[in-house]
Amino acid sequence: MATEGEYESILCVKPDVNVYRIPPRATNRGYRAADWKLDTPDWSGRMRITAKGKVAYIKLEDKVSGELFAQAPVQEYPGIAVETVGDSSRYFVLRIQDDNGRSAFIGIGFGDRGDAFDFNVALQDHFKWVKQENEISKSAQSGDSGPKLDLGFKEGQTITLNIGQGKKRDKPRPQGSGGFGLLPPPPGGKIAPPPSSSSSNHNTVPQTGGTVTGCLLELDSSNSNTVVQSNPSSDLWGDFSTPASTLPPSARPQNSANWIQF
Repeated sequence: MATEGEYESILCVKPDVNVYRIPPRATNRGYRAADWKLDTPDWSGRMRITAKGKVAYIKLEDKVSGELFAQAPVQEYPGIAVETVGDSSRYFVLRIQDDNGRSAFIGIGFGDRGDAFDFNVALQDHFKWVKQENEISKSAQSGDSGPKLDLGFKEGQTITLNIGQGKKRDKPRPQGSGGFGLLPPPPGGKIAPPPSSSSSNHNTVPQTGGTVTGCLLELDSSNSNTVVQSNPSSDLWGDFSTPASTLPPSARPQNSANWIQF
């Protein structure tokens, strides 16, 4: 039963319910609503379902004054306190009790099937919660009775903690374009300027005077720096005249009229 310190909660309220006097059950088939005088109910009023602790109470009250007509304490559902009838889903049989512990069986009925459905679901939800609470309490008791794991330090036992001695991670090297790393410049050094054209290792063709003689350059497939100079006498265009100031007297042409002068 409920204790004095527990509060009372309301599970369901239905404004219209009919109460019937039912005949004693003659056989074990169950109750039938057709045996009641359904057209002339013995009482009509309001029904409230409340819960105090694990016990539910079905209270039949006056619609206007709220005076209690009868109440049925329910400790389990389905059970003897609330029974269904065999020929309808809108009618039930309640076992009501007074303060002296006397009990009687009455029939109740709802005008709408939705009200009967809500009545049934409210009781089912409450006792489903009661079942879960019982399982939790049993599991807690079984856990307390079992051996407990002792995680405390024994006498003389110590523990060592290494803080701040983790491995250092290597910093990733910057990657240049193409996936090759760039070497940093030497510390404190200077970058040498590019070599001048005079110190280049490429072979150059020497020029004589201010003009260039007719030469044919042939590139060798094995060495791109090799310059082959053709024979000046085999030039198809002939030799160009060279300024007299740059040639020796013996190399000057004897007859300059036969050559084209530039």
